Amino acid sequence: MKGPLFYSKILLFGEYGIIKDSKGLSIPYNFFKGALKWDNDNSEMAQKSNKSLKAYAQYLKVLEMKEEGLVSFDIEALEKDVADGMYFDSSIPQGYGIGSSGALVAAIYDRYATDKITVLENLTREKLLQLKKIFGKMESFFHGKSSGLDPLNSYLSLPILINSKDNIESTSIPSQNMEGKGAVFLLDSGMTGETAPMVQLFMENMKQEGFRNMIKNQFIKHTDACVEDFLNGNVKSLFGNLKQLSHVVFDNFKPMIPAKFHQLWQKGIETNDYYLKLCGSGGGGYILGFTQDLERAKKALEGHNLEVVYNF
Repeated sequence: MKGPLFYSKILLFGEYGIIKDSKGLSIPYNFFKGALKWDNDNSEMAQKSNKSLKAYAQYLKVLEMKEEGLVSFDIEALEKDVADGMYFDSSIPQGYGIGSSGALVAAIYDRYATDKITVLENLTREKLLQLKKIFGKMESFFHGKSSGLDPLNSYLSLPILINSKDNIESTSIPSQNMEGKGAVFLLDSGMTGETAPMVQLFMENMKQEGFRNMIKNQFIKHTDACVEDFLNGNVKSLFGNLKQLSHVVFDNFKPMIPAKFHQLWQKGIETNDYYLKLCGSGGGGYILGFTQDLERAKKALEGHNLEVVYNF
């Protein structure tokens, strides 16, 4: 037996900013996916996942009591399936900023929530916010604190536009131009990143007035502009804002950028061959790249594997 597939996601714009009410844009990324499985797989991966699901079932039991009226699960069925060896079979790399725990949360909600909001309904803003809230509580088991956006994206399999914390909507993005030279790509840092310590560091930095001003006057300004440009297909303006955003991140988020990529990051800004930005909380995992000429970017980033996510 195998449950439905849930996909990874990419937060194109809005990492860290959405904590402070910037705009954000999150898109499903169907290259990686996961599903709940019930087969007699005795591999280390399946056993580890099963053990984690056992602890997760306990967490959801407590959550249901603590947050009365928010969400209820068929805990009995979940515990029985876990006892029968159920695990989450996933190709989504963990610690890579593309929503590995989000896909798992979506799969569990989809199968075990008793009064669930479904994708087939008219998804009003209230319903989306309610889902985001439920998913935030469910995903906190993995991250300490979660916005709920990753599971929401995975569950709906739709691009999501974040206007502010309390204003989100499903959206459509411009069709890809498969003949175009430009692209959004993923760059593998070759190491995993931990979300919680990175977010903690950001929150510490937010205590300084200078950092707060930079977030408000530069980081959020350029992030919002990038979201608008991307959705409206203004490629020229988008790359102008991307350059600024890449610069701001390089100057102010150094600890979130793996050290061996500092030089490549700067080189992109100087040559305009590509611009890099964080994918998720950083510290490892994937780095997002944007280029108007993919072949040129590939040459400039020789030795690195570029995975194309979107073509301009």
